[in-house]
Amino acid sequence: MPDLLIELFSEEIPARMQSTARETLRKMVTDGLVEAGLTYAHAAAFSTPRRLTLAIEGLTAESPTLREERKGPQTTAPEKAIEGFLRSTGLTRDQLEIRDDKKGQVYFAVMTRPGRQAPGIIAEVLEKTIRSFPWPKSMRWGAGSLRWVRPLHGILCLLTSEAGAEVVPLDIDGIRAGNTTRGHRFMAPDEFSVTSFEDYTAKLKSAKVVLDSAEREEIIWNEAKTLAFARGLEVVEDRGLLTEVAGLVEWPVALMGDIAEDFLALPPEVLQTSMKEHQKFFSVRNPATGRIEGFVTVANRETADNGATILKGNLKVLSARLSDAKFFWEHDLRVVRTEGLEGMGAGLAHVTFHNKLGSQAERIARIETLAREIAPLTGAAPDLAAQAARVVKSDLRSAMVGEFPELQGLMGSYYARAEGLPDAVADACKGHYSPLGPSDEVPTDPVTVAVALADKIDTLTGFWAIDEKPTGSKDPFALRRAALGVIRLVLGNELRVRLGVVLSNAIEVLLAKPFMERASGTETEWLETWKRFEAEGVDVPTKMLRNFKKFLLLEVAGERLKSEDKLDLAEKILSERTTELRAEYDEISLISFFHDRLKVFLKEQNIPYDVIDAVLSMPGADDLTLVVKRAEALTAFLKTDDGTNLIQGFKRANNILTQAEEKDGVEYSFGADPKFADTAEEKALFAALDRAEAAIAPAMQAEDFAAAMAAMAALRAPIDAFFTAVQINADNQILRRNRLNLLSRIRQICLSVADLTKIEG
Repeated sequence: MPDLLIELFSEEIPARMQSTARETLRKMVTDGLVEAGLTYAHAAAFSTPRRLTLAIEGLTAESPTLREERKGPQTTAPEKAIEGFLRSTGLTRDQLEIRDDKKGQVYFAVMTRPGRQAPGIIAEVLEKTIRSFPWPKSMRWGAGSLRWVRPLHGILCLLTSEAGAEVVPLDIDGIRAGNTTRGHRFMAPDEFSVTSFEDYTAKLKSAKVVLDSAEREEIIWNEAKTLAFARGLEVVEDRGLLTEVAGLVEWPVALMGDIAEDFLALPPEVLQTSMKEHQKFFSVRNPATGRIEGFVTVANRETADNGATILKGNLKVLSARLSDAKFFWEHDLRVVRTEGLEGMGAGLAHVTFHNKLGSQAERIARIETLAREIAPLTGAAPDLAAQAARVVKSDLRSAMVGEFPELQGLMGSYYARAEGLPDAVADACKGHYSPLGPSDEVPTDPVTVAVALADKIDTLTGFWAIDEKPTGSKDPFALRRAALGVIRLVLGNELRVRLGVVLSNAIEVLLAKPFMERASGTETEWLETWKRFEAEGVDVPTKMLRNFKKFLLLEVAGERLKSEDKLDLAEKILSERTTELRAEYDEISLISFFHDRLKVFLKEQNIPYDVIDAVLSMPGADDLTLVVKRAEALTAFLKTDDGTNLIQGFKRANNILTQAEEKDGVEYSFGADPKFADTAEEKALFAALDRAEAAIAPAMQAEDFAAAMAAMAALRAPIDAFFTAVQINADNQILRRNRLNLLSRIRQICLSVADLTKIEG
């Protein structure tokens, strides 16, 4: 079987596009070949900045001959039906076969499609692939209509078999396929021919091109570590940067340089971010001090001076970049030392968070109030949590974060320490955004946790209130991530938080405070506020509108009210508005959203959805830590034989009871009396239920769910024996009613642990 080699040679492909382009090329070509009837053993795609390559092994030399039979209409069918069948098959009537069928004679079309040689199929598939390749951005050049990410210069398309190598004939807008390619742009620019994939890779390497991106990454990383180790330093690992740099070079050469003494006082993260974002440099750290003292750059060629000229140019550009960073750092420190971190953040009053949710300053005020309320739940001092909440967003107004937004929070922690604020406040500046993702570390400092919860809960309640909830795959405000962050903060710190209470407080803060602040002040200010409400199109209910205008008319009529009476009336009016908004808000269950995210989170912890549903149906479902403890205990219980069998017994009891209640039109929920027990198994079940009830209730109260499950497991044997020996629907109606009430007792005791009706299977 022949092997296929394809190379698409062009100007430089952006590094960020190469990985997707490799996979797309492999999929489009192989899918097209398979659809055309060819098979293959293995396919691998590669990329460098100037080429996409696909190597396919074990390709069949031709597609098979296909014979297809298609049943048509009856011979007595209308002429139009027969003509339609002929058009669909491409045959004439005399080419059809007539066969007997159950309902008479019918036409059959027998079509034979002969196989095709691989080169013709490859040419069609490759041309279609090139012309329809889904680049994120593409361009046209010259006078042709062909589009590619950058100008396409050459196509290598070679089919190699035991008989030798054959060029697949292909011409796309004047670019003819051949068996030649080029090496490194500067070190080996001449054209050369190849005969196979092995010959291709070997000659490329001789021409200073490393084809495999993974191999280029390994070369870069090993050379960088060697250079750093020789000087007692270490390279800061950054896999994303490593992949990007490997996509920028065909022949990687690592070079190491020093950072000037003037810049060593900058925070390590500033140096690292500046070098990564602007220069694509790896940072080199002194393990003894933690300082970033050097950098590694990757050149795309070898030079006679071993990279000295390249390093000199890079150092010149780097010094300019780091001079900017140093200016931002010193400017921000001056602001902090003169105005404090709160002074730095004063300008947030003029920065809109969302046009329906106010400014960043208003949001910070809400977070402060929430953090003060949440602090006792995390073990933090309320005043310290409030202080942290006031400054955690201040660095958004810093020059450094303006240049490097990814440093927000981190720079706030540096500035907080520079001002002399408590360590807990500085830590909250850095950690309150966490956790940002499922693998991000969860903060544990009480103040940080309080502020982080307040931040995320304000985001959720705010966007929920203005009906900007996630829909399908769209989540523009990252509310799913915020909810997961709350869940991980609560569970990671084993907090006992009644989410319903916290959300209710957040809603009060969100809806009441801004209106109270806007409506406070003198009569003139109240009137101006009202006019502003109308101008801004604030949605104010008719009742509030009437009351507010009535209040203002009292002034016109000359009826003077004391200022405290005016304030009471304003508070009453605004309270009515808040109540109405709360009613609207509560219809959209944010807690249900949390439960949905909790299900996804716990599913990854191998806790099934039905188990989570079973515990969420219990009281206290807004206490996430309690929910998880119950779910873990129930999951462990269901993995035992007793758990599995007890579930079957419970479902049997529940089904019999439900059917009887529907049939009789009554509820069998009390009155089971042991004096009517007719068999030993029945009496044993009464005794077992008494013991279980006595053990389960205090265990659930003490949140000892393992003990509650153990007590419930003890019911398995007596329930099994009861169903084996006792007929529920006895002829004696007294016995039947007593046994149905006994089944109701089984159901009630089991449901006191979890809603077992939710358990599947």
